[in-house]
Amino acid sequence: MDRLCPHCQQPLTTTDNGVFCPHCHHHFTACCPDCQQPLNVLKACGATDYFCQHGHGLISKKRLLWLPAPENH
Repeated sequence: MDRLCPHCQQPLTTTDNGVFCPHCHHHFTACCPDCQQPLNVLKACGATDYFCQHGHGLISKKRLLWLPAPENH
């Protein structure tokens, strides 16, 4: 993954719940760029898609908004 952590600029790693920075230990969740709500992650046949339940439909990976995850990680 070529995304960098907005806190420390180190590479992020993919997790089941979003992305994680192993350097500064911040978690991020994929959110809709239109409504900023968390997206449903759909995984099938090796593909990952993102769906907004709030009326914006499928969201392109290029448009994902990565916001800090809730503190329960």
